[in-house]
Amino acid sequence: MSKAFFATPQDVEAAFYEAIERADLDALMQVWSEDEEIVCILPGGPRLAGYAMVREAWRRVFGGGTRLRVQVTPLSFVVSPFTAIHSLVQYVNVNDDPAQQTPVVATNVYARGPTGWRLVVHHASPAPPDSFSEAPKTLH
Repeated sequence: MSKAFFATPQDVEAAFYEAIERADLDALMQVWSEDEEIVCILPGGPRLAGYAMVREAWRRVFGGGTRLRVQVTPLSFVVSPFTAIHSLVQYVNVNDDPAQQTPVVATNVYARGPTGWRLVVHHASPAPPDSFSEAPKTLH
């Protein structure tokens, strides 16, 4: 399978969340850098480092049969020529049940290399519904 080319961090982010909603492990892993330094922290989970550990975690998520729908609300973007950091709120809906919609704060870090932009860090944590409304709009 040839590696997809992502021209912008936003392209990577869109592909990441689309793959989650389709429970498509191969498409999801296409967005990640193949670097062993990648890190993924899922809500309530441990720090996972390296391509194999990240892949296995997502395989377990998708293998459980849970269907996830994710609506993303951006909070802030920091972009340089080779790095982008996106802070956002993910509203995660489990199995199309409105009662199971959970707000999750997330940080996605992207790096640009010779094959385009790739995800290098995804850190997501559960959050109370009002905890992100007071986030500062200015970075210091």
